[in-house]
Amino acid sequence: MPNIQEKELIVQLVADKFESAKSIVIADYRGLNVEQVTELRKKLREAGVEYKVIKNTMTRLAAQKVGIEGLDEILTGPNAIAFSMEDAVSGAKILVDYAKDNENLKIKAGVLDKQIISAGKVNDLAEIPPREVLLSMVLRGMQGPISGLVNVLQGSIRNLVYVLSAIQEQKEA
Repeated sequence: MPNIQEKELIVQLVADKFESAKSIVIADYRGLNVEQVTELRKKLREAGVEYKVIKNTMTRLAAQKVGIEGLDEILTGPNAIAFSMEDAVSGAKILVDYAKDNENLKIKAGVLDKQIISAGKVNDLAEIPPREVLLSMVLRGMQGPISGLVNVLQGSIRNLVYVLSAIQEQKEA
């Protein structure tokens, strides 16, 4: 049994994770066997997501410490918390996909920018394309107008060259 100083240290570590995580997903993992939890942890670890089972009281204290309110109703029964450290989408995406294939994992809620989001919003978050896809979409959107401008400018220059050629031919004649 951890003593008070160890508990305070755990609360501080969890509070630090709440502060540094891009997003957090809270899930009920009851019914998952050891093999399933190990598989899920491996997928999350590969994506840079920390998956922890933390006592609800310590999680509540850590949340209060960093100013996150409204977790009391959510933190009932056994919970696992996924801290997405690299991007806000990866943890939600992996957990939502895993929950689709395994009914024993239930998404309860999430935290995004210190605000509680519902399980439905976590599902919406999971639908956002990965960062690389979003960047390529933005670049494609930016290339269209630029290439159009280049074509317009080339057309104007081409027309100017035709006019100057016609004037030169006219003067030579």
